[in-house]
Amino acid sequence: QVQLVESGGRSVQAGGSMRLSCTASGRTFSSYVMGWFRQAPGKEREFVAAMRWSGGGTLYAESVKGRFTISGDSAKNTVYLQMNSLKPEDTAVYYCAARRGMVSASLYDYWGQGTQVTVSS
Repeated sequence: QVQLVESGGRSVQAGGSMRLSCTASGRTFSSYVMGWFRQAPGKEREFVAAMRWSGGGTLYAESVKGRFTISGDSAKNTVYLQMNSLKPEDTAVYYCAARRGMVSASLYDYWGQGTQVTVSS
């Protein structure tokens, strides 16, 4: 049973920073790609960032490039999303996801339950 558990979401003022964590369990994730997605009220879920544990490689949505950084600690099976210069439009439920294969913005197999991020102006 694969489990992804997100944490770290909270309320913050615009311009602030926050780090989300996602801890994976249930199998060895060294060959997996880990991704972050978000869904704002009334909108579809959208890709935010992704990384591959082995061989490196990252991918970011244009809207977060230069502000968000995805990283991981393989010893802890935990992936992070460091979010800086937060904007009200970053408000959403953030989801962690995993897939095999190439770094991608789509077709993820496993999903967490999400963590709420609220950015006030």
